[in-house]
This record gives sequence, structure tokens and C-alpha cells, in this order.
Amino acid sequence: MLTHIVLFWLRDPASPSDREQLADGIRGLAQIDVVRSVKVGFSAQTEARDVVDHSFSVCEILTFASVEDQKAYQVHPLHLRFVEECSHLWQRHVVYDVADAD
Repeated sequence: MLTHIVLFWLRDPASPSDREQLADGIRGLAQIDVVRSVKVGFSAQTEARDVVDHSFSVCEILTFASVEDQKAYQVHPLHLRFVEECSHLWQRHVVYDVADAD
């Protein structure tokens, strides 16, 4: 199992419509056959601590059965369309790909 985590920093973090447009775009990735699950979240306004990063706006968490499925996702037409239609919303994004320890 592979977990694909992407943190997005919106160009306009004060815009609820931009945040929702990006979240809807992420939810649409569930249509891709190799995507096992999709979760979308927003930066939680928990207590400020040195180890907590509240600077991002939107978080995408996708799971795949394998690294090969994640590679197929990267070039899938629906993923490419998501990037084309939504990339104007973010100024930065960071990806963390995590393999299960088991």
C-alpha cells in the first residue's frame, strides 16, 4: 500500500471558493481506477506549537495498492486534467509518498 499526501498552499488562502474548487477537484480523482481512497482536508486550527505547520491550505490523501498504481495515476488523463484545471489555484505544493511499513 502506498499513501500519497499532497499539501497545497493556495494563491489566495482567504478565498473559500478557491479552497472548495480545489477540494472538489481532488474529490474527482476518486474516478481514477487505480485510486483506492481519497481524503481531502484543510489546515486545522489547533494550538500553535513549534512542530505544527498550519501554513498550508488544503491536504490531499490518496491511497494506492502499489507503486505501479501510483505511477499509472501520475499520467492518467483525469489526473492531468485536474492539474490543468486547478493548478492556477495553488502557489506551492509538496508531495509525500509513504509506503506501508508492514
